Amino acid sequence: MVNFKRPDGQTVQGYLAEPAQTPHAPAIVVIQEWWGLNEQIRGVADRLAAAGYQALVPDLYRGKSTLEAQEAHHLMEGLNFGDAASQDIRGAVQYLKTRAPKVGITGFCMGGALTLLAMTQTPEADAGVVWYGCPPLEYIDASKIQAPLMGHWATQDEFFKIDTVDALEDKLRGAKVPFEFHRYLAHHAFANETAVGPRRTPATQYDPVWAQQAWDRSLRFLGRHLG
Repeated sequence: MVNFKRPDGQTVQGYLAEPAQTPHAPAIVVIQEWWGLNEQIRGVADRLAAAGYQALVPDLYRGKSTLEAQEAHHLMEGLNFGDAASQDIRGAVQYLKTRAPKVGITGFCMGGALTLLAMTQTPEADAGVVWYGCPPLEYIDASKIQAPLMGHWATQDEFFKIDTVDALEDKLRGAKVPFEFHRYLAHHAFANETAVGPRRTPATQYDPVWAQQAWDRSLRFLGRHLG
């Protein structure tokens, strides 16, 4: 765990995974699902570190995490999304900018929605990868997104309907944001390897084939834009 400062001066914590070759390695802010900063999202950061990136997961819930969907919903409802995007996530990007030439943002589910919000409020970001999460479209000022985006969406997602993705694409095109979106015949959380067995909720399902394809696309995208 490391400490970093938000733009407002507050100090917060996050989990930092570092690659074998740390000096001048590009970096990525990784944003949690609604479960909190748990073992699975640490694993995502570790995977990015193994690919050569510094990866920082801000602790948005301030030390809290859960395995229960009802409690996760409660924690998410208590989160100030605007504050998290403009302060915690932007602060994490600014911290990594002191260590890396380029910094991206990626997030899953709730973290995907926060990735989109943060991209509108973080001019320091060099790229963004969104995984099956979107805030209400009225909260997205696409004209403020200055970096390229990639998005991974599940056509059978019950939380974030694919029609919303269509409308988001129209909004991004209107603002001339460079983006590439990919759709998968899958359910929500198809890239979360813990969405199986007792951890699986009725609306989620891990799909290793689609997950691998999405990861391959993401790493190529990040390689192009971050190095």
